[in-house]
Amino acid sequence: MAAERLVIIGGDAAGMSAASQARRLKGPDELSITAFERGHFTSYSACGIPYWVGGDVTDRDDLIARTPEEHRARDIDLRTRTEVTAIDVAGRRVRALDRESGETYWTGFDKLVIATGARPVRPRLPGMDAAGVHGVQTLDDGQALLDSLDRTEGRRAVVVGAGYIGVEMAEAMLKRGFEVTVLNRGEQPMATLDPDMGRMVHDAMDGLGITTVNGAAVTAIRTGDDGRVTGVVTDGASYPADIVVLGIGVEPETALAREAGLPLGPHGGLLTDLAMRVQGHENIWAGGDCVEVLDLVAGRTRHIALGTHANKHGQVIGSNVGGGYGTFPGVVGTAVSKVCDLEIARTGLREKDARAVGLRYVTATIESTSRAGYYPDARPMTVKMLAEYRTGRLLGVQIVGREGAGKRVDVAAVALTARMTVEQMTALDLGYAPPFSPVWDPVLVAARKTVSVLRKAGTD
Repeated sequence: MAAERLVIIGGDAAGMSAASQARRLKGPDELSITAFERGHFTSYSACGIPYWVGGDVTDRDDLIARTPEEHRARDIDLRTRTEVTAIDVAGRRVRALDRESGETYWTGFDKLVIATGARPVRPRLPGMDAAGVHGVQTLDDGQALLDSLDRTEGRRAVVVGAGYIGVEMAEAMLKRGFEVTVLNRGEQPMATLDPDMGRMVHDAMDGLGITTVNGAAVTAIRTGDDGRVTGVVTDGASYPADIVVLGIGVEPETALAREAGLPLGPHGGLLTDLAMRVQGHENIWAGGDCVEVLDLVAGRTRHIALGTHANKHGQVIGSNVGGGYGTFPGVVGTAVSKVCDLEIARTGLREKDARAVGLRYVTATIESTSRAGYYPDARPMTVKMLAEYRTGRLLGVQIVGREGAGKRVDVAAVALTARMTVEQMTALDLGYAPPFSPVWDPVLVAARKTVSVLRKAGTD
C-alpha cells in the first residue's frame, strides 16, 4: 500500500512543527512528507530578529531551532528556496517554483497543511520600495537589514509604526548607535494597550532618547539620485533618514488560499475548526500566522501573529494528520515585550475591545513595585485591570513597569482562561517573599481595587 502524501506549505514554526509531530506518529512507509519553504531558513525564531539586529543575540544561527538538514535527516523532503504558487484543491496538488533554477512543477497531496505565515504591512506609497527601506519578518529580512546597516554612512534611523515590532526595532537601532525617530499614526505607541498605558511607553522612549511622533501618517519615502532613502514624509512634516524600518505590523499571508477559494475571516486569515482543519475541507489544515483564532474573552476570531500559537497549531495539526488527536481551543491575547528596561505586557481585552463586543465594564489602575518596597532594587510598575460590570468577570490586564513586571501578566492569562472573577482572583495563593513580590502581589492589588470599583458601581 502506497504511503499517504502530506504536503506542507511553509517551513517555519507551524509547518515544521506539524511535519515533526506527524513524523513521530508515522514512519515514511506510512506517510511521505514534502515541505516547501521559499526562503533559506527553517524553524527559526522571528521574534528574536530585533534582538539579533540590536546585538543582544550575536549569531544568526542561534535563532534557528532546527536546520533544513536536520529535518531531512528525519525523512522529511524539505525543499528550500521553493515557492508554492498555486493550490489546486479539486485536483489535490500544488504548483511549486524553484527560485534557484526557475523550474515549475506540480506535486500531488492526500493531505495539505498551509503554514504560509504573515507578511509585513507595506503601504503602497511613493518610494516604499527604495533601497534602505526594510521590513523584518524573516531571517532573510534581518540579514538584509544588517547588510544595509553596514553600507549606511549616516546614523539617522526612522521606524514607521510603534507596535511591538516598531518599539523593539527602535531599541535595536538605538543600540546600533543610530539617532532614532519613531513615526506613529496612533494616539500613543503600543496600540495593543489603552492610550493611558501607552503614554507610559511614550515617556520611557523619550527618556531613552528615542523621538516618538504620534498622529504621524506617512505619505511618502523621499529618495536621492542614487535611489536610496533620504527621508520620510508625513502629512505634516519631513524627517531625514539614512535607514527606514517598517514596524507597522503584519497581515496573514493568504493570497494562495484566497485564490484557491478557501474560507477567510474578517481579518484575512484562514478559518479553521478546533482541530485546525480548514473549515469545509476534510484534508486541508492551516496554522500559524496565516490563520484567525478564537478570542476566548471576546468570542470573536482575531489575527494574532505569535510563535507560541504557531508551534501549538503545528503540534495539533501534526497529531491529527498523523492519526492522533489534538485541538486548539483559542487564545486570550497575551503578549509581552520591552523597550530597553521597560517591560510591557497585556492579556485579554482593552477598553475599546470590550466596547466593540458590547460588554459593559469597569477599570482600576494601581501603582506597585516588583518586590517588597524595603527590599533593594524594588522597581515600580503600573497595573490596569478591566472587569465586566455586575458579574465581575476579568476581561483584561495591562502592565507597564521595570524588571519583574512583564511576566506577571501570566497570572491574569490563567485567570482569563478559567473565566475567573476579580473577587476570586483576590484569593489566589501566589508565591511571596520580599525579593520577589510585595506581600500583596501587584496583580492581586489591582484585583482588590477592581472589586471595590465594582461594588461602588453597583450602588450608583
